[in-house]
Amino acid sequence: MKVANPKLVVASARSWLGTPYHDQASLKGVGCDCLGLARGVWREVVGPEPFPIPPYSRDWGETGPREVLADGARRMMPEIAPSDVAPGALVLFRMQPRAIAKHVGILTGPDTFLHAYERLGVIEEPLTPSWRRRIAFAFLFPQR
Repeated sequence: MKVANPKLVVASARSWLGTPYHDQASLKGVGCDCLGLARGVWREVVGPEPFPIPPYSRDWGETGPREVLADGARRMMPEIAPSDVAPGALVLFRMQPRAIAKHVGILTGPDTFLHAYERLGVIEEPLTPSWRRRIAFAFLFPQR
């Protein structure tokens, strides 16, 4: 599978900066959550979403036998090792030990990423060691 130009992914993601946080939404400038940001970038870079996203909980401590976000991403994106991430990669964060990965970001530089955060909206910030060690899965956007 060919992958999208990382510069296009980063430019699309940055165009969402300042979008307010809104749970389970995906409208640039209006509101989105972290998954909604990834969905919006997908629509801009790849095309229509391939399947509807079912409702999901906001519980970052959720545990269970399935990595639902990672399984969904694997259906449509090439997976890479978290150690191989570079700008343009979609990363899934495990926010609590033993919990499933429930937070999504997009790398914008070797040490920066963009994500939607409650009360802050879509922001770009340093990929600190604390954030980096929470990366559980990484994927690349496919080419249109």
